[in-house]
Amino acid sequence: MAELNPKIPSGRLTDKWLDYKSHINLVNPANKRKLDIIVVGTGLAGASAAASLGELGFNVKVFCYQDSPRRAHSIAAQGGINAAKNYQNDGDSIYRLFYDTIKGGDYRSREANVYRLAEVSNNIIDQCVAQGVPFARDYGGLLDNRSFGGALVSRTFFARGQTGQQLLLGAYGALSRQIHKGSVTMYNRHEMQELVMIDGKARGIIARNLITGELERHFGHAVVLATGGYGNVFFLSTNAMGSNTSAIWKAYKKGACFANPCFTQIHPTCIPVHGESQSKLTLMSESLRNDGRIWVPKNKNDAEQIRKKQLNPNDIPEENRDYYLERRYPAYGNLVPRDVASRAAKERCDAGYGVGETGFAVYLDFKESIQRLGKNVIEERYGNLFQMYEKIVDENPYANPMMIYPAVHYTMGGLWVDYELMSNITGLFVIGEANFSDHGANRLGASALMQGLADGYFVLPYSIQNYLANEIHTPRLSTDLSEFVEAENDVKSHLEKLLNIRGSHTVDHFHKELGKAMWEHVGMGRTASGLKQGIEKIIKIREAFLNDVKIPGELNAINTELEKAGRVADFLELGELLAKDALHRNESCGGHFREEYQTPEGEALRNDDDFMYTAAWEYQGKGKEPLLNKEPLIYENIEVKQRNYK
Repeated sequence: MAELNPKIPSGRLTDKWLDYKSHINLVNPANKRKLDIIVVGTGLAGASAAASLGELGFNVKVFCYQDSPRRAHSIAAQGGINAAKNYQNDGDSIYRLFYDTIKGGDYRSREANVYRLAEVSNNIIDQCVAQGVPFARDYGGLLDNRSFGGALVSRTFFARGQTGQQLLLGAYGALSRQIHKGSVTMYNRHEMQELVMIDGKARGIIARNLITGELERHFGHAVVLATGGYGNVFFLSTNAMGSNTSAIWKAYKKGACFANPCFTQIHPTCIPVHGESQSKLTLMSESLRNDGRIWVPKNKNDAEQIRKKQLNPNDIPEENRDYYLERRYPAYGNLVPRDVASRAAKERCDAGYGVGETGFAVYLDFKESIQRLGKNVIEERYGNLFQMYEKIVDENPYANPMMIYPAVHYTMGGLWVDYELMSNITGLFVIGEANFSDHGANRLGASALMQGLADGYFVLPYSIQNYLANEIHTPRLSTDLSEFVEAENDVKSHLEKLLNIRGSHTVDHFHKELGKAMWEHVGMGRTASGLKQGIEKIIKIREAFLNDVKIPGELNAINTELEKAGRVADFLELGELLAKDALHRNESCGGHFREEYQTPEGEALRNDDDFMYTAAWEYQGKGKEPLLNKEPLIYENIEVKQRNYK
């Protein structure tokens, strides 16, 4: 059984991070030059970490499978980034951001980590402004804010609907500077295939050059995984199509615990599915809920006529519209947390009030805001999002309400880490969405960018030194050591095995089948019987994949189908673990909704007596059941209670 020591510092919650930084071991400049750090991933977490560690003087190797770090999926984030600056003077504070995040996550996150996140949030904004990130500003030139779900204050900083892109360009600029200085070596078009362990410590990786197909060995005194989430296990998601779980899954199979895999987020405002041949879904930013009102027809007959295109939504009078979020949650209205808004949309559609051709859509309407503020103001705030919607749907959202429906977007689960962001494998650090640390069972909007940059710029540069201070006497190990050779041979054998199957169905065929099983049985609404059926289906799909997948091309050349096959093979294993985690957790909390456990009003019903813990699953070997480890969640600074957004 793994030892889960969260290493939470003693003392008052408000003093923990400062005391930690004041007492950790540091590495002097001369010794930093002797230490190598591997960073896998170049999104906001990875790019900011690599740039910061390079600036400190460490030798950094950073890997991404894209042709440029700028193509990391962080670029797709739209709405904004949270910080407790309280520029609006509306009552915000570090404590309120901390409390909203804990409450939004339905009391399933670690208190000390979340408070630290809120504490460093303000530094992120200062850092990014200094980098030249063009945050929106008000008429007087001051930084502007908007509101996001799960908060009663306006704390979200934004750059129209392109916040992730602008933040990533800032991090990319900092990373490029270190590459030019020589402190960071960039490995584009390289994908991590295996974690190398020596004497119980993470000491390097095996990477595949995606251009030549060559396998490469890389040593590091420490390894940092910043590879994002695993939402593509559902096939259809808002993630980039290349987003995958492989790096953290390889670490899991080397002994790193996988925490809360069933905590997956369904985003309420996405463009609905429109066909069987669709390969991904498109997010419509949560920021749209600031000015857009969500509704469905009150009368089923009206909904049916809309579905048959016999009635235009603009022809339905106000008294026949059900603004169901405003009706059910008057305190927060359309800005309830994502899990709440998603389930409410599903409930209305399942009850027969959905719109669109399939009946699985609701309206996001800007008519009232356009009348109140003017079209030019709405266009200034959301112009690129409206343009994107019109290109995809071929409807003018200024004239007609948008159609939206929930879709897989983010994963709160990930590799287990302690307060220092190190996994239970010594020397393996995990940051950003790849870890489980901060969001519990549901992430609040605009907090993913906050966590990624907090981990990369302000947490890891301290915590990794506390580990590396004891590694200054460790020389650079040869990659000819047996551990590296064995890991490379294992990777080569696995890839050759996939290529030699020579079946009759494509990788995408099996990925789609997995996605259908996941969405049907492990999606927004879960039941014990459905999860058991889902596990059986996933196992059958995996067996079929391993016997009948068709992968053209060669090993030692560009082979995108082989890349996909490796990722889908890992998804087929992760999907089973995700379903088993959901099956074991006999409660509803945040994005994990077991239909057997709900309040009379249809809200998530937690079981704090039996499930107030982080579930950290430990790999036991091929064909063996994973071992469940539990980290108790202890709340000393807030009152744990049923969430209420009414």
